[in-house]
Amino acid sequence: MTCEFCIKTFDELTSVDLYHILKARAQVFVVEQNCAYQDMDEVDFDCLHLVAHQNEALIGYCRIIPPEFNTLQANLSVAHPAGKTASSMPAIGRVLVLAEHRDNGVARQIMTQAIKYCHKKYAKKTIVISAQAYLLSFYESLGFIPEGEHYLEDGIEHIKMTLPLLKKGKVKRQHTEGSGSGIVTKFLSLLLLILGLMFIAGLIYLMT
Repeated sequence: MTCEFCIKTFDELTSVDLYHILKARAQVFVVEQNCAYQDMDEVDFDCLHLVAHQNEALIGYCRIIPPEFNTLQANLSVAHPAGKTASSMPAIGRVLVLAEHRDNGVARQIMTQAIKYCHKKYAKKTIVISAQAYLLSFYESLGFIPEGEHYLEDGIEHIKMTLPLLKKGKVKRQHTEGSGSGIVTKFLSLLLLILGLMFIAGLIYLMT
């Protein structure tokens, strides 16, 4: 399914935009999940709101919390095995797709757009999410790594996940290592070919 995306600050949202966003969030997170919790929070004012539209109608949504306003931190023990300490990072949350538009790849498109925006806006920052546990495989397919144990949030099982940004140096090193392996393989193949030819030549010599 092809969607159109727009991303706005809270102040850029019109009253109609805000109505449809809050209606969708209440429909998915409160009504469908039978979870009575305070969806509208003070964080919304500082977020970027990404909306997926089809024929100008909202079909999906997520919000991006800038690093300076994000309280969901990670110890980065999984994302950075070297043992770096926690640092400010952007978060993606309130990810939803309306029921009639699910199973069409919309959620993946929304997350891909949000990740691209975070990488462009907050370069070299790990992205953190508080994922509902039943969506673990979906977020892993996007590159997120589970961190820590499952926990309850508003009565629903969640797990913290991080998406580390692969450094260019690592990519180059992997490419170099791959090239070195290719050269060694070619050399061994050539050596085996020469030995094979020498063996055949020896047999011909003995037969004459």
